[in-house]
Amino acid sequence: MGEDKSEATRELFVLLYQDLRRLAHARLQRNEPITLLDTTSLVHETYLRVLKSSRVEVSERPRFLAYAAQVMRSVIVDFVRQRHAERRGGDDPPVSLDAAADSASSAEDEVLRVSEALDELTKVDERLVRIVEMRYFGGFTEEDIALALGVNERTVRRDWQKARLLLSLSLQ
Repeated sequence: MGEDKSEATRELFVLLYQDLRRLAHARLQRNEPITLLDTTSLVHETYLRVLKSSRVEVSERPRFLAYAAQVMRSVIVDFVRQRHAERRGGDDPPVSLDAAADSASSAEDEVLRVSEALDELTKVDERLVRIVEMRYFGGFTEEDIALALGVNERTVRRDWQKARLLLSLSLQ
């Protein structure tokens, strides 16, 4: 059974590879200063994590892409956390920071703050988190989100407004 799941996941990744690259590119384009993580590496790391997961649903394209956006969020946040940990430790001598480094750090801090706010939002409404993940981390349209979640576009718009309000309060 596990081998069947792995094969189905591989086939789905091959079929949806360009869609996954589009998602990854859209997400990384929002945070250009995070330059060490590129589109290809984000898609490939997502693939590896999906293969390890027992949660993957390969039956429907929109739901699978929504799940992939969620995994991409996890990959990006883990990458940022690892970079922050590397900056704090080690025997490396202090390095002066220029404007580019400050910009990268600021973008990374934003990713972590949004992720932490989403973790808090999960306690309020799981669907709001999925919508934010798909829009913010995946670049999905309202139509794509509605298909993935099995709701209408009006519900997505309403939930997006609610999520933005709750996140803005959380990020203040």
